[in-house]
Amino acid sequence: MGREFLDIFETWAQSYDSSVYGYDEQYRDVFDGYEAILNTVVEKSGNVVLEFGVGTGNLTKKLLEAGKTVYGIEPSAPMRELAMEKLEGVSIQDGDFLQFPFPKEAIDTIVSTYAFHHLTDEEKEHAIRKYGKLLTKGGKIVFADTAFIDREAYEAMIAEAKQKGFVDLAEDLQREYYTTIPILERIFTTNGFTVTFTPMNRFVWLMEAVKQ
Repeated sequence: MGREFLDIFETWAQSYDSSVYGYDEQYRDVFDGYEAILNTVVEKSGNVVLEFGVGTGNLTKKLLEAGKTVYGIEPSAPMRELAMEKLEGVSIQDGDFLQFPFPKEAIDTIVSTYAFHHLTDEEKEHAIRKYGKLLTKGGKIVFADTAFIDREAYEAMIAEAKQKGFVDLAEDLQREYYTTIPILERIFTTNGFTVTFTPMNRFVWLMEAVKQ
C-alpha cells in the first residue's frame, strides 16, 4: 500500500521541497515543470477534492488558493507536520491510497501527484476500483505521476540514470512500482473510466479519468 516506503519519505521530508524545485541534479528532469504540473492538476479538478499523498502540501496549497475544498490524506507523520505548518492548520489525515477516512461530503475529484507509483499494479487496480465506487458519474481522477510508454522506455531510463552516475535515481526507478501507460489504461477503463494521458516531462504523465 506504499507504506513500505515511509522510512524514505520521513528521511526526505526536510529536503523534499528543495528536490522538487530543481536543487537535486539527479531528480531535476523528474520535477521539470513542477509548478505547471501542479497548476494543471488544479485546473482539471472540481470543487470538492480528495488528495492522496499530500506530502509537504504544495498541491494542497494551490487547490485551496483556487477555492477548492480539500480533504488531504498523507501516511508520513513528518510530511503531515510540514504540510500543516505550510497550510496554517488545515487538517490532513493519516491514510494511504487504499485505507483512508472517507470525507464528510461527496467529492467530485480525486487527485495525487508523484505518489501513485508507490502501489503495485495489483494495488493500483484495487485503488481505482474503490474510487469508482466512491465517485458518481462525471467524477474525475486527476493524477500526475511517473510512468513509461512501455517496458523498453522504462529500462532505457534506468540505463541512462546509471550512465550519468545518478545512483539514487536508478535505485528509485528499480525499487518502486513504476508502471506503463497500457497497464494504467487497462486499469482505468476496466473499472468504468475513460482516461487520457498527457506527457508533462520526460518522466511524468497527467492522467485524467472520468467516471462513466
